[in-house]
Order: sequence, then structure tokens, then C-alpha cells
Amino acid sequence: MEMSKESQGPFGPKVGKGWPVMGLFFVLAWMPAIGWGVVHSDLPTWRMWTLLALLTLYAVGYLVLPFLLWGRPVRNRLFAIFAHLGVGIALVIGLGLDSMPLLIYALAMASFALPTRPMLMINGGTLAGFAVIILVTSPVHGPWSSWVTLISITGCLSAMGRMLHVNRRLQEAQAEIAALAVSGERARLARDLHDILGHSLTTITLKAGLARRVLETSDDRDRAMGEIREVEELSRQALGDVRATVSGYREVSLSGELVGARAALRAAEVAADLPHAVDNVRPELQQAFGYVLREGVTNVLRHSQATRCEVRLGENWLEVRDNGRSSCAKVTSSRDSGGGNGLSGLADRVAEVGGTIEAGPLPEGGFSLRVRVGEIATGDQPEDRTDSVVQRRTSQVRPSVGLA
Repeated sequence: MEMSKESQGPFGPKVGKGWPVMGLFFVLAWMPAIGWGVVHSDLPTWRMWTLLALLTLYAVGYLVLPFLLWGRPVRNRLFAIFAHLGVGIALVIGLGLDSMPLLIYALAMASFALPTRPMLMINGGTLAGFAVIILVTSPVHGPWSSWVTLISITGCLSAMGRMLHVNRRLQEAQAEIAALAVSGERARLARDLHDILGHSLTTITLKAGLARRVLETSDDRDRAMGEIREVEELSRQALGDVRATVSGYREVSLSGELVGARAALRAAEVAADLPHAVDNVRPELQQAFGYVLREGVTNVLRHSQATRCEVRLGENWLEVRDNGRSSCAKVTSSRDSGGGNGLSGLADRVAEVGGTIEAGPLPEGGFSLRVRVGEIATGDQPEDRTDSVVQRRTSQVRPSVGLA
């Protein structure tokens, strides 16, 4: 059974080739010093050897588990990570609470190998449990500094794990969009060429055959020449149709972008509320709105952490909104948006049809990107829920400002 993208972890089924070196570096940076301290302590022999065995098992698990777990079902990874964490907790209990930062190795494994919910449960439960132990045993003079160190590093590792996970899902969504686009456009081009050329080539074949028979059976050269001239005209017409088809194949269409947006949002596990037709949009605006839709959905996937995306269309307006983070940082990204990307590129495209771009957070949370051309007719007005903190006319957008 194929695993879901969420179950595969941020790195997918394979671990990078650099992990043995990097993992060994992290192990050698600290664990040998812990072992040295255990050997030269006054602990009983049985306890010393037990701690050394636990330390060795803990280090080996940290190095080996990534190769064994990545790409496995979540339940298998949960079992192994619980076992590794149990070894770490036993080691901390044996060494003392001051050694709590040793748990970073196990919690890092959970941060990078597990989906968000089980990761938060394991990491949060471990941190909360040790906080309770400190409060019970020594609330004033307890090793709070070690606990703060552990929670700080764990928080950073958890954020890195989520970022890698989201980036991988975005790459998969982009790859799926590209594959769907290539497959769909190939099928459309084949269909269009068949429809356009089928009749023309059939007619050319019939008329060429007729001209041949006329020349073979009679001396009616005028009739034969008329048929040949019609063949020539049909050939030129077919060539023009092919060129028009290829030109259309390279253009952006609003309906095609809706299909791509639906596939991208589905791949990223974002609930999509999209229109099923674009007939209500003025034909001369559909190409420009196609670029707006593409950019808006890309920003939902890259920046918003949204779980829902809505697209609304009218005769001369389009709106993309989500329920993610309502941050203006999405609008004021410092990346150069040359080549038609970002808000500046959208502004140029919309300016060609005399339109306006408005972007900003929604009062109830989320973000809205809206484009309109001219005045919106009564009854066709989109729901006005933006906070108007970011509102730019296309003629005033600077090239250095981008959405993506």
C-alpha cells in the first residue's frame, strides 16, 4: 500500500549520503566526554558499565535509525523512536537531571522523522514530564538551565523539521503539477491537431487523387489545375492552423490554471474551493487572470501554512484567499521579481488591461489577493473582507517587490 506524503517524513524514503559524517560529528562532539566522565566517576562497577552500555546504544541508535526508519510507516517509526527515547531517559536518570540535554538526540529524531502531531506529543510530553520531575524534586535549585537548554534546542529542531517537511511537500506538488501539465497539454495538443488537421488532410488527399485521375483519364488540364490550386490553398490553411495551435499551446489560460491549482492544492493537502467554469469572466481578461491565479495559489502553498484556499471569479475581478498566516511579509518579500514573477510581474500584466491589485490580511485571519479591472457591477461584488493594509495600484508597484 502506498504511503501518504505526510507519513514519509521530511526527507522521504532515503537519507542523504552525508548523514553518516554529520551524525558521527554530533555524536563525537559530546558523547565521548560523557563516557569519559562515567569511567572516571566513583560509581559502582555494575552501574558504570550499565551507563556505558546505554550510552553506546543511544549513540548507535542515533546513527542507524535514520537509515532504518525513513520511508517506513508511521507506526514503525513511532515504536523505534519511543525505544530510542526510552534509552535516553534511562541514561538521564542514571547520570542525573543535569544531563537532560542528552535527550536532544532522541527529540531531534522525532522532530525530523515524524508528522507534526506525534512529534509534538512526544517532544512536548518529554519536556513537560521533566519539568514536573524538577518541580517535585527541587523546584528552586533544580537544573532549570539544563531544561531551558533542552527546550530551546528542541524548539529549533522541531521548526527545522517542519520546514523541511513543508518544502518537500511543495517540491512534490510542483513536480506533480509539471507532470500533469505536460500530460494534459500533450493530450490537448494531440486532440487539437487531430481535429484541425483531420478534415484538411482528408480533403487534400481526396482532391489530389481526383486531380491525378483527371490527368490520367482525360485532357481536362483546367479542371486538374483547379483541384491542385485548392490542394495548395488547403495546405496553406492547414499550416496556419498548426501554427495557431502551437501558439495557443504556449499561452496561459484561466481554465488550465484552475486545473493546475486544484491539483497543486490537493497535493499539498489544502482544501480547495474553486470555481468549475470561467465563462463569467470576460475573454480578454482570462489570460491575465490566469497568471494572477497561478501566483496566488503558489503563495498560499509557500507562505501561508493554510488549510483552505478559496478562489472567486467575476466578470472583471478575481480573488484568491486562504485561512493561513495573515502576514504582510508575503507581499513585501525582498526577492527580485524579474521575469514576470511576484507582485511586480502581476502588476505589469494587470496594468495592460487597466486593472488594480489589492492584497492584505483578512480580519478573521488569512490573506486575500484581489484583482479587478474597472468598476464592479452591482451583484457581482466580491465579499470585502481585506484589511486594506496593503493596497497598490498596478502603476505604483515597484519592480523590487514580489509576492513569491
